[in-house]
Amino acid sequence: MNNPCNALPEALRPREGESLVFDAPAAQVDRPTHYCPGCHHGIAHRLVAEVLDELDATDRAVLVASVGCSAFSYDYFAVDALEAQHGRACAVATGVRRANPDSVVFTYQGDGDMAAIGLAESVHAANRGELITAIFINNTVYGMTGGQTAPTTLIGQITTTSPAGRRLRGEGGPLRMTELMAGLDGVAYAERCALDSVRHVRAAKKALRNAFEVQIRGLGFGFVELLSGCPTNWHMTPQAANRRIAEEMIPVFPLGTAKNLLDK
Repeated sequence: MNNPCNALPEALRPREGESLVFDAPAAQVDRPTHYCPGCHHGIAHRLVAEVLDELDATDRAVLVASVGCSAFSYDYFAVDALEAQHGRACAVATGVRRANPDSVVFTYQGDGDMAAIGLAESVHAANRGELITAIFINNTVYGMTGGQTAPTTLIGQITTTSPAGRRLRGEGGPLRMTELMAGLDGVAYAERCALDSVRHVRAAKKALRNAFEVQIRGLGFGFVELLSGCPTNWHMTPQAANRRIAEEMIPVFPLGTAKNLLDK
């Protein structure tokens, strides 16, 4: 592998007597992003890649990508990957993991993919205790297709398909996937985190590591929900998007571990 230092601009390369203390993980591909400015997918990718490296799982990892903004997530990970049909990532990951029991398999899915069209596949894979790790990006909206109402859209939130704001009667309330997953017998780990602050990002990395560890140790299904920003479809700046996560999303989607079998 090429020395990562050689890819750095001259001004950022270590000088004589200095050492590089922060570098890109081997599990991540160095390339321009297609995500919108302020999108949190890049942060989530970085955390997953760091965890794979730290668990020495990069060489045997397999990503099953979803349909949505994350459809091209396989472009950013230096692991084997395939794209599932819309919503079917957990079903495809089940087949990959059963056929290759030594692999470390993870899905990367948005709220429309996993909590709407893919809800049945996701819930049943979790209930069976499939040895996979599911990463669920919750930005309360359909991102790629133009900002329509998602299963996680907040009450009163304006989207292209709820111009007057989502209403509880007739449209239902936001689906809380972490609590749903935690209630299933096959789930070994379930936690909700956020990507709006340094403190929350650090907690998210720990949760991701735990969700991969329950798979590697054969304990069951691992699930991590990441509250993420979508400045483009929310029609706000990245800074305002971070504030929205803290002020509007977290009160509806409380952070924390809902289930953890690692210590049992």
